[in-house]
Amino acid sequence: MAVIGGAHGIRGECRVRSFTEEPEAFSAYGPLFDAKGNRYTVKAARPQKNVLLVRFEEVGDRNHAERLNGTELFVDRAVLPETEDDEEFYLEDLVGLVASTAAGETIGEVVAVHNFGAGDILEIAPPEGATVMIPFSEAAVPALDVEAGVLTVDPVAAGLAAGEDEEDVEDERRSVEAARVAPSQDRNEEE
Repeated sequence: MAVIGGAHGIRGECRVRSFTEEPEAFSAYGPLFDAKGNRYTVKAARPQKNVLLVRFEEVGDRNHAERLNGTELFVDRAVLPETEDDEEFYLEDLVGLVASTAAGETIGEVVAVHNFGAGDILEIAPPEGATVMIPFSEAAVPALDVEAGVLTVDPVAAGLAAGEDEEDVEDERRSVEAARVAPSQDRNEEE
C-alpha cells in the first residue's frame, strides 16, 4: 500500500509514498502492517509535494520515525475491493502465473513483482536455473489472462533473447574480430 520514507519534524511524523490511486486512500483499508507484522494506525495524513506526511498512533518521536525509513506497509488482501472489470487486476495477482512465449515455450512462473522506481518488473523462476527479471510492459508482456493463469512474454522485448538487429550486430562484430586476428596470424606464418 505504501512505503515509509524519512522522518519529518520532531513529533514522529513520517514521509510516506502511497501506491494507491488516490494517495490518501492508503489508510482507508484499516490498520497497516509491515513485513514483521507490526501494526500501524494512521492518525492523520496530509499531502506535501509528491508524498504524504503521516502521523501514526504507534510512532511517538523522530527517532522512532527515522528507524522506519524504507518500511513497506501492507493490508490483508481480503480488505481490498474486487476489481471492477476483466482488464483490472492487482499486481499481486500476477504471482503464480505461468509465463510462456507466443509459440508456447514455457519460460517459468512469476514469483514476485518488483518496482525499484523505474516501473514494474516481473521476477520469473524458470524450471531450472536462476530467476530472471523482465519489465512488465506491453512490449515485453503483450498478453495476459489472470483467470487462466498465464501471461505471454515476447523474449526479445523482455531482454531474454537477442533480436535480429542484435544478432546482425554480433555477427558483424565477430567478422571484424576475425579480420583483425587473421592478418596477424599470416604474419606469424611468414616469419
